[in-house]
Amino acid sequence: MTRLYLRVYVALVASIAVFALAAGFLWRQVFEAPGARQGLEVAAALAQQALPPADAAPAAQQSGLARLAGILGTELTLYAPDRARIAVVGEPLPAPSADRHRAGWLRRADGPPALALPLADGRWLVVRTARWRRHPAFGLFSTLALLVLAVGVGAYPVVRRLTSRIERLQSGVEQLGAGDLRARVKVEGRDEVARLAASFNRAAERIEQLVGAHKSLLAATSHELRTPLARIRLAIELMKEGGDARRKGELERDIAELDGLIDEILLLSRLDAAPSHEADEEVDLLALAAEECARYEEAELDGQPVSLRGDARLLRRLIRNLLENARRHGAPPIEVRICRTARDRPEAAELRVRDHGPGIAADERERVFEPFYRHPNAGQGAGAGLGLALVRQIARRHGGEARVEDADPGGSCFVVRLAGARRSQG
Repeated sequence: MTRLYLRVYVALVASIAVFALAAGFLWRQVFEAPGARQGLEVAAALAQQALPPADAAPAAQQSGLARLAGILGTELTLYAPDRARIAVVGEPLPAPSADRHRAGWLRRADGPPALALPLADGRWLVVRTARWRRHPAFGLFSTLALLVLAVGVGAYPVVRRLTSRIERLQSGVEQLGAGDLRARVKVEGRDEVARLAASFNRAAERIEQLVGAHKSLLAATSHELRTPLARIRLAIELMKEGGDARRKGELERDIAELDGLIDEILLLSRLDAAPSHEADEEVDLLALAAEECARYEEAELDGQPVSLRGDARLLRRLIRNLLENARRHGAPPIEVRICRTARDRPEAAELRVRDHGPGIAADERERVFEPFYRHPNAGQGAGAGLGLALVRQIARRHGGEARVEDADPGGSCFVVRLAGARRSQG
């Protein structure tokens, strides 16, 4: 069982059932104790005194048995030592088995049990009261069964209420782990579960504050970096008339790289801070890819028109980063393909960008999507390591995923799945 409330509930009911069985066992032990057997022996002796002797005529024995039955108000059957029936009053009762030697209950498959009493002369008197048609243990076990049922029914809402709070706490933990920093749970009661829920809420609030402060600091720092960049760019414009053209070109490229890095940091921070779409519009993915591929001479586009709801600016950035990554680390041509696929979900869009470079080792295919990860053998123009991290973030923002596959006969193939694709009209 995977549910806590079921385990607690079953354990409680099982303990009550064990108690019922133990009570029945104890009752049996008490009933068959020496004191109880002595009482049965006394009853057998009194019955023999009221009955004719064993060698009396059958009619006399029948008459004596009738008188005893009238006094006791019972159904009686008298058996000889060889278990032959001598006399009967009422419904015939079963004879004791040949291996029985002492008083006790006779269990019957076709009716209630009866009590067998051995007489001193070898005869057996089988007794059943007319008013008591069931074994005495039936009432005890019926009462215990009703007790088990009542406790089980009464305990269920108590146990369920306890474990439902634990389940809500588990749901809150899962939401927080999935990135919902606003996840909180309701505090109910004053017991340990309530204190645990309150502790979780305090921890979640603290985590939200720390992450929010980190994101604010990152955004503010990135914005502040743009000011000196603007001043440096202005200084370069002013010195265009003179100075070393080579150094000036290198400085311009460095500034452009730093400006792009800041832009990617800001975008990554904004994607982390806002889990929902800022823009939701109909986007033609094939047309978007065609516009981006036009910027690269070595890019070859193929596919079919696919439209989906999403943020066109982010999807454009996703395609551009994949093309730029293929240009930097691969070899031409860069093959881009867009298609619809229904393998895991209906009408999902798939984007494939393949290069013919050295490829990516299997143990690095997940690490390339980590922010600021750079291959140890990457050259000077490898970038800061944020491009592919943005690709995965944008894909997940659109309900999809990004991964790396082998390309045959060589190179790397980046595959991006996007949910919610729609068939283009026309």
